[in-house]
Amino acid sequence: MPRPVALDGCEFDMTQVVLTDLTKKYLGATAPAVDRLNLECESGRLHALLGPSGCGKTTTMKMIAGLLKPNSGDIAFDGASVLHTPAERRGAVMVFQNYLLFPYMSVGENVGFGLKMRGVDKQTIRRRVAEMLELVRLPGIEARRPKQLSGGQQQRVALARALIVQPKVLLLDEPLSNLDAHLRDEMRELIRTIQQQMNITTIFVTHDQEEAVVLADRIALMFDGVLHQVDAPQRFYDGPVSARVARFFGGANFLPGQMHNGQFESRLGCFAVGQGAVLNGPALLTIRPEAIQLCAAESGSQQKNHLPGRIISRLYTGANTRVKVQVNEFTLTVIADPHAVDAARTGDMVTLYLAPERLWTLPIESP
Repeated sequence: MPRPVALDGCEFDMTQVVLTDLTKKYLGATAPAVDRLNLECESGRLHALLGPSGCGKTTTMKMIAGLLKPNSGDIAFDGASVLHTPAERRGAVMVFQNYLLFPYMSVGENVGFGLKMRGVDKQTIRRRVAEMLELVRLPGIEARRPKQLSGGQQQRVALARALIVQPKVLLLDEPLSNLDAHLRDEMRELIRTIQQQMNITTIFVTHDQEEAVVLADRIALMFDGVLHQVDAPQRFYDGPVSARVARFFGGANFLPGQMHNGQFESRLGCFAVGQGAVLNGPALLTIRPEAIQLCAAESGSQQKNHLPGRIISRLYTGANTRVKVQVNEFTLTVIADPHAVDAARTGDMVTLYLAPERLWTLPIESP
C-alpha cells in the first residue's frame, strides 16, 4: 500500500482504481452505455475519461462513485472490490458539473458539511474549512452565500467541499464546462496544482480534447460505450490506434494504400514511413496538419515524400493559418505559422514535404 501524503494536517491516500469488464445497460436501451470496460487508474495520478456526448464516460464515473450499479464487472480500490460498498463508505467523492452547493448555507457551512455529517467538532471544522479555502485560493469567504459568488468561485468551493473529507479518489464531472475561456485556464492550473500537491488519485470526465491533454497524465478515450485507446496525451497525436481516434484529435489527412517492406504505396506515390501500426498489407497513411511542411513549388518536388499541389483555400485563425492543398484527387490540410505562409495565395503551386518520422499507418476502417 502507498504511504499517505500529509498536507496541512490532512492525509490523502494514494489509491489505485481498477475497472474489470465493467458493463452498464440502461433499461430499454438497445446497446450498453458502457460495454466491458477494462481500465487501470494508477494511484496518485490524474486520469481523463474523454469522448463525445453519450459515449458512457459519466456513466462510468457514477459507477466508480457508487451512484450507479453496473450490470456486470468489478470496481476495485487498491485490489479490493468496492462493488457492494455503499457510496457514502466508498471514499470516492464526486464534484458535479453544476456544483450543487446548498444555497441556504454559507460557503463555510457548504465546505464543512461533510465533516459535520461525520461528527467532527466545530473548532476542527473551522480550521479545516479555512485550510481548504486557502488551498483553492478563496481565503476568508466563509460567510458569503453561493449566490454571491461567480461560477468559477462556486466551482472552487465545490472542489474544497470534496477535498475536505480526504477522499481516496476525487471524481470531477465536466468540471470546467460552465466556465468561460479565461476561467477555464485558471481552473485547469488550479486543479493540476492541487492534484500534484496532494498526489490524490483523480479521474475527470470531459469531451474537450485540449482540456484532457492539458490536465491528464493518461487519457482513456471512449466511443459508444467502448474504450478505444488508453495512453499518455502525446500518443493520441503521434500514435492513434485508429482513424476515428486520429480524427477526434484533429487528424485531417488520410491516404489509402498498402504497406510493403517498410514503404507505403499509394496513388500519390511511394512514401518512406518511420513508424506505424500496420507493418504490411492494406493501410491508411496519416500525418497531422501541423506536421506537413509547405515549401515553394520547385523545392524538391521530385524527391521522395515530396508532393506537388495547388492551394485551394487558406484560413487565418490568429495563432496559425489553415491551408488546404489539392494533390491530384486528394485534399491535404496544412496548419502553418502565419508568417511562414504569408506569401502563399490561393491558386499558387506549392510542394508539401511529409517527413517519414511524422507519418503513421493505421488499419483500414470497416465500412
